[in-house]
Formats: sequence, C-alpha cells, structure tokens
Amino acid sequence: MSNSEIATLGGGCFWCLDAVYRGLRGVSSSVSGYAGGTPPKPSYELVCSGRTGHAEVVQLTFDPAQITFRELLEVFFVIHDPTTLNRQGGDVGTQYRSVIFYHSPEQKAAAESLIRELDESGRYDAKIVTQVLPAPEFYAAEDYHQDYFAKNPAQGYCRAVVAPKVVKARKEFFDKYNASR
Repeated sequence: MSNSEIATLGGGCFWCLDAVYRGLRGVSSSVSGYAGGTPPKPSYELVCSGRTGHAEVVQLTFDPAQITFRELLEVFFVIHDPTTLNRQGGDVGTQYRSVIFYHSPEQKAAAESLIRELDESGRYDAKIVTQVLPAPEFYAAEDYHQDYFAKNPAQGYCRAVVAPKVVKARKEFFDKYNASR
C-alpha cells in the first residue's frame, strides 16, 4: 500500500481488537501492543500490573482509499463499551481504557466529531469516556500475543469474550470484510 496510514486504538484486551480488525478490507496489518505509558518497551506482565500507564492497543496499517479512519472508528465503537472508565467487562485497569491515539490533526478531528455525534445520538446510556490523545511511542507486544485469537480459538477467553465481538463486527460490517478470512 503506497498511501497507507496508521491508526492506534485501545478498547479493552488487544486480542479482541486484533481479531476484529484482521480481515477488514483495507487493513493490511494489525499489531497488538502497548502505548501511552512508561517505561519504554514494557512486558505484558508489567502492563498487566496496571502501574505503567500503558494501554493495550492495536496498531493498524490501513489504506484510506479502501477504508477510512472514521469507518475504523465506527467498528471500534461497536465492539467495546466506550462509556466505562478503565474497564471492559471483567478486564479492569487503566491498561483496558478506551483510547484513540491519533496520528494526524485529521484523525483527531474525525475522532472528536464521531464521539460528539454518538453522544448526541443517545446510542449509549452514559457519556463516552474514550480518550483522544496524540499517538505516543508504540511497543509491539510479545510474539505470542500476535493474531492470538486465530492461534487459540478454543481458549476460554477467546470463546467467551473475543469470538462474540468478532461475530458482532462481521455481522454489522459484513460488507467491509474480505471473504477469505
């Protein structure tokens, strides 16, 4: 992709986000990782302690001619609860916060605009608490976290939490997925 862009999104466990965005038309890469905290190059265990300030995120490489940043965000707001602070279901802590790390003024404007629209629409029972912040340094997670759902579909968390989010996204955004994955 010659005109690719980057999107960095956090909305709970990165296994969920990664599984949903893989196979989405226009997304050429999804990497699970950490962003928004200290120290540099944290480990999964350190991030899980909740003391680093990092969020579990996915960093997507996408072709805006095939899928827009706003469309990526529309998927994002369907697959997690953006109204819960530092929590997604049973996953609790700042590492599971809802956050959009923008890479350009256009991404910031798109995120803020969509959040405003969603808040005004009454789609959610509470106000959206998703943070919109400049993209910090991104650190790829350990290899075993990459494409975790595809490698571990029978794992309990994958069956109970990840799979329903994938099904929901594929149902709602059916026309945006590649047929092969």
